[in-house]
Amino acid sequence: MKISKITQKIIIFLSLICLTVACTINGDDRPPEVRLMGVIIGEQQERLQKALEPFEQETGINVVYEGTDAFATLLPIRVDGGNPPDIAMFPQPGLMRDFAREGELIPLQTFMSLDNLIEAYGEDWVSLGEVDGNVYGLWYRASVKSLVWYPPASFAEHGYSIPETWDEMIALSDQIVAEGKRPWCLGIESGDATGWVGTDWVEDILLRSIGAEKYDQWVDNEIPFNDARVKEAFEKFSEIALHDEYVRGGRVGVLSTPFGDSVNPMFEDPPRCYLHRQANFIASFFPSDVTLGEDVAIFPLPPINPEQGQPILVAGDAFAMFNDTPEARQLMEYLASKVPHEVWASLGGFISPHQEVSLDVYPDELTRQVAEILQSADVVRFDGSDMMPGAVGTGTFWTGMVDYLGGADLEEVLDYIENSFPEI
Repeated sequence: MKISKITQKIIIFLSLICLTVACTINGDDRPPEVRLMGVIIGEQQERLQKALEPFEQETGINVVYEGTDAFATLLPIRVDGGNPPDIAMFPQPGLMRDFAREGELIPLQTFMSLDNLIEAYGEDWVSLGEVDGNVYGLWYRASVKSLVWYPPASFAEHGYSIPETWDEMIALSDQIVAEGKRPWCLGIESGDATGWVGTDWVEDILLRSIGAEKYDQWVDNEIPFNDARVKEAFEKFSEIALHDEYVRGGRVGVLSTPFGDSVNPMFEDPPRCYLHRQANFIASFFPSDVTLGEDVAIFPLPPINPEQGQPILVAGDAFAMFNDTPEARQLMEYLASKVPHEVWASLGGFISPHQEVSLDVYPDELTRQVAEILQSADVVRFDGSDMMPGAVGTGTFWTGMVDYLGGADLEEVLDYIENSFPEI
């Protein structure tokens, strides 16, 4: 059949219309977007999205956030399938390290100034995002672990002073015992994760004893678990945890008491314990009638070796970039500014590692104090177990701690943990 020239022109015109419509349907007219994946869900996700709103309003870029509680399982599947998010928010640096070493992540120094990052965060935080000489992680939300909680009214009533050294803290514990009371609230039960409370203690003690450089060597297994200095850290922890007059219920109580409930005796009248070492997140486990700053206050876990200053053990969330797009770069630049930190900090439930964030934005005095402790730390180091291979950090280190507190021989426990390190 022969088609007239007029018909041909009509067909071409209609084809152009169809192509235009198709392009619109496929999203070319939609605003640019950047895909972000993380573990933050629920109310915390709402606060994160509030912190991202200024970026979206300023740039016109839509941030598509995917929150999941199966992050460690889902993200590797996405990456293996060739569909990674543009940016991921890692709750532990171990997985981020793995992707960096596989060449999946974009080094920040390819588009950001490391000098500016160091000025904003400090060298310790920047180094915590470093893998094999390149910086990949941009820290956003911090958890401050080196905290001791106490009842301020009872301290004032009994004339207790805030200890400034480890020896002063032990002397205070002995004073409380001499008055017929138990100084420490301590329980490590945490279901399948039982043991992490004890490993946090050992990490804090080791960091205060041998310093940041040797702590890093221990995390990397350059100093073995069965080293005498590691053994001493375990023993120093047991001087509190296994001291029957220090902790309610003794060894059995430490092992069987859920970590989130262990602080509750502090809030009785009179308190049945006076000191509790735990990260700032423990406040979410307090009874609803507890007023932060009035019923409970904090001080930093004191130094052991004066040469090491005041170290602070932390955990936190770091952003890292998979896809090098203009939109992803812009979002990373925004996340490195103080703006998204101050937005969430003002909403509560957030501590920022960013040095330029004003303490005034935090909504209550105790949270401001936590942030100030972090900002004024002489040394910052990440939770060691989170940096170790999973078989050790969330495996034998945890189970070995439980075995030791249960009565196992310490040298055998340390050999067991050391021998579990994978061959590299």
